Amino acid sequence: MQSASTSLFHQFPTFRPKFRTLPSRTRPLEFYRPRMASLSDFRVWSQMGQGGSSSSSSPADNGFCSLMEYVGKRGLNVEDDLVVLLYHIQYACKQIASLVASPFNYSLGKRSGLGSAAGSGSDRDAPKPLDIVSNEIILSSLQNSGKVAVMASEENDNPIWISDDGPYVVVTDPLDGSRNIDASIPTGTIFGIYKRLTELDNLPIEEKAMLNSLQSGTRLVAAGYVLYSSATILCTTFGSGTQAFTLDHSTGDFILTNPSIKIPPRGQIYSVNDARYFDWPEGLRRYIDTVRQGKGKYPKKYSARYICSLVADLHRTLMYGGVAMNPRDHLRLVYEANPLSFIVEQAGGRGSDGKSRILSLQPVKLHQRLPLFLGSLEDMEELESYGDVQQKVNPGYEV
Repeated sequence: MQSASTSLFHQFPTFRPKFRTLPSRTRPLEFYRPRMASLSDFRVWSQMGQGGSSSSSSPADNGFCSLMEYVGKRGLNVEDDLVVLLYHIQYACKQIASLVASPFNYSLGKRSGLGSAAGSGSDRDAPKPLDIVSNEIILSSLQNSGKVAVMASEENDNPIWISDDGPYVVVTDPLDGSRNIDASIPTGTIFGIYKRLTELDNLPIEEKAMLNSLQSGTRLVAAGYVLYSSATILCTTFGSGTQAFTLDHSTGDFILTNPSIKIPPRGQIYSVNDARYFDWPEGLRRYIDTVRQGKGKYPKKYSARYICSLVADLHRTLMYGGVAMNPRDHLRLVYEANPLSFIVEQAGGRGSDGKSRILSLQPVKLHQRLPLFLGSLEDMEELESYGDVQQKVNPGYEV
């Protein structure tokens, strides 16, 4: 599988933005060299503008702020190693954005022979071909960053040890919602970043890789998701609020479009697959019946909006308020629930398994599943007040 996926990775062109006509002194392609980045890369726009005319094409010159500028010393001022790591993550996500929009996706599975079931006894879902290629893209970028000790991914049974001296641990779902690709429904990438636990350095590689990956969500130093839709949006938090950046395809920059996302304290939308209504516990059915009739604490009727793409459903919930949920033991604590809950909490919302705060849970397995409820604080409090909202009976359906 490894060799097949690697060959597939090279069949796709790397991200190539369409650049506007710029003066000859500017070289925006500096941003897209496939090599380890240094901090000087993130100041290339300002350096290129020195000594030139006032018509410089830097995003800052035009009143815009790029992702790299925002996290740098003139913005959030996050530590240098984390800036470098974020550079490589956003570079990988630009490649994935190009990949999911490629006209060659339709026949990828037939040509590659990929997409086989997960290994015997695995807790993972069977990967799609694009899952495997996206996983390779992210792994390659993390290796090139020189800042990552271990990567834990939905697409690997066990964590991958990358470097003994990498200061960070990255957990990721490389391509959430990949089953929707053929219908052009939005997909996404989810990631969380932890500090490497240096006290584990003397343990065997497999053991320290796993223990580093099973950190509680309260130890996250950063998290994010990238939504691949009509726009490519990177939503991230470093523990001081939640920000959104939109990819400008003309320059290849993620541009700050929302410096402080605040989820409304209450919305008027719930997002769940309510075709499974009769499989739900009594408490969840009563909650849904109540709010959609306008008989809850908010005296307006709620509407259902469900994409069946976790990142897309969450992004809409962040913008408009309400609750996005999967009441089954289906979503993964380590690389889905924890990063997304961190983002939601930093936006003023709540992430819960229906009973407890997600970030307070201690993972015991890499691919551990649980119910997931994310949304507006008042909506979440009302939902949890019904008590019995976790669906414990799975009647055999897959999605």
